[in-house]
Amino acid sequence: MTRPRLGIAGFGAIGRKHAEVIRAHDGADIAGVADPSPEAEAFATAAGLRWYRAPEALMEAMPLDGVIIATPNAQHVPVACHCLARDIPVLIEKPVAESVAAARPLVEAAASSRAAVLVGHHRRHNPRVRAMRDIVRSGRLGRLTAVTALFLIKKPDAYFDVAWRREAGGGPILINLIHDVDSLRFICGEITEVQAMTADGARGFAVEDTAALTLRFAGGALGAVTLSDATPAPWSWEIASGENPIYPHYDEPCYLFAGASASLRAPGLELWDYAGEAGWHAPLRRERLDVADADPLIAQIGHFLDVVAGRAAPEVSLSDALGTLTVIEAIKKAATSGTRVAPQASMEQAT
Repeated sequence: MTRPRLGIAGFGAIGRKHAEVIRAHDGADIAGVADPSPEAEAFATAAGLRWYRAPEALMEAMPLDGVIIATPNAQHVPVACHCLARDIPVLIEKPVAESVAAARPLVEAAASSRAAVLVGHHRRHNPRVRAMRDIVRSGRLGRLTAVTALFLIKKPDAYFDVAWRREAGGGPILINLIHDVDSLRFICGEITEVQAMTADGARGFAVEDTAALTLRFAGGALGAVTLSDATPAPWSWEIASGENPIYPHYDEPCYLFAGASASLRAPGLELWDYAGEAGWHAPLRRERLDVADADPLIAQIGHFLDVVAGRAAPEVSLSDALGTLTVIEAIKKAATSGTRVAPQASMEQAT
């Protein structure tokens, strides 16, 4: 059988990572990459890949079975629309668009295309995230009452040499917290109300470096989220999960799930409950749950190939991804207005 031929639009750090993952999966061939930068051309040439200046040129040069879109956020929608007009399935990096309203053309293109759209919230393919969802939704914790999430990390100064990372939309809410919001929606259910405060005093850029949030979930649980990309700390998914080897790994929590019957420390998956009569004077029992780790990016590529072949529907649909983006926009609105904000139906601004 002919191996699927995938194109990559955008060949910066994320695009190059996708190329590595495709080769590690070994279930598809990279037909070519598209990115106008000289650096991308040099990387593509060194990797033995065909290089094109624009995604349209890549699509016109050869038949493609799928395209991975890893361009800057503002280009996600136009590139995806070009693919869908040609009935080419797409895997779009998060966020699916720079705003829910900006996704309107993509929603329309997807509705009129025979091709599928998968959004790259890759953590959903992590076995630990799936285990967390299974534990919470199985009722093993009892009624979920409270959730704590942390994203505390130190980005190096050189990270901000890229101008857009110092400007609105370049802070940790849209770049990083969107992962955690998506994971929390996946594990705990929909977020129905948010409050937020932000600060930019650590660096003084025009974008936040720190934020504190409260969330209300549809099932009644409350959540507290603290994030800062300006502090030396091990309490973030990147460092606590060991998911990506470019980060040092420490066995520290970044999520805590509290239920009426038990609680869960994650990503280490420690379950805490009482062996006998419950109460704060009684000793707690701790159980470490075993989960076989796997690279979620490789699993995501495998799933995308199933989507391309028609063997599976996208696990992270366009509608689902817009639901996550809607919560992010509600957080920003809450931080600006100082009020509680209820995320609206994700399709309202896009349809």
